Amino acid sequence: MRINLTSVLVDDQAKALAFYTDVLGFVKKEDIPIGTDRWLTVVSPEDPGGTELVLEPSGHPAATPFKEALVADGIPYTSFAVDDVRAEHKRLSDLGVTFTQEPMDAGPVTVAVFDDTCGNLIQIAQQHG
Repeated sequence: MRINLTSVLVDDQAKALAFYTDVLGFVKKEDIPIGTDRWLTVVSPEDPGGTELVLEPSGHPAATPFKEALVADGIPYTSFAVDDVRAEHKRLSDLGVTFTQEPMDAGPVTVAVFDDTCGNLIQIAQQHG
């Protein structure tokens, strides 16, 4: 068994696609119209056949309170692996990304948390050793 898809709830799919590709560096994989929304996925350019991240519309009534509660408590919706958190923090900061948690060491990992502009906090993490 392996993870095929995971998702993040986004307020605006077009805005999310631009952020997740132009800023974060993911690559669009699927973009299929489904009514007023889209089946929209991105992948890592390092693993184009790997796990797809669905940029899921947050139209369900439970989505907004759920996302707002996570943000209010400073809880990231998901986490992405990076080779160097401090270098990625600088790259993203230089692109105007807002961080809610600066890079910090947390035992076997270094982590930072940023606002994805689509209603979510996202963690980046670097494994040590």
